[in-house]
Amino acid sequence: MIPSCAEPTSRKIVRMLREVGAKEIHVRISCPPTISPCYYGVDTPTREELIASSNSPEEICKFLGADSLGYVSLPALRRAVNDTGGRFCTSCYTGIYPTDLVQLEVRKCAPNGKSGEATHGDGNESASAERPVVVESES
Repeated sequence: MIPSCAEPTSRKIVRMLREVGAKEIHVRISCPPTISPCYYGVDTPTREELIASSNSPEEICKFLGADSLGYVSLPALRRAVNDTGGRFCTSCYTGIYPTDLVQLEVRKCAPNGKSGEATHGDGNESASAERPVVVESES
């Protein structure tokens, strides 16, 4: 997973390796690309802040400055943790959630019209500043 908080770190590590003479840098991530936030207890950035939600692996690789980028596939991850029955939640990798979600996240607009801080909806935000996150539920 390379959420927004790790992007600068990964990019810096690749740059530092280049600076000390690495001829090739191949980045491997030990999970599938994280494309959606977790609403079940793991503190993850918003969808907009997750680099894999809107960029291909090739684009992320270029952003990092690496020669290649590889992720563990979802089937391989499930095999690695012996989840043959699909019992573990994979919503952050698929964007499909196992429960119905209600107004999970809103984004307040700053006075300049740009997106501001993401907040969890508690009914106190003004309706004009809210933009709910669209989520898909498993059938």
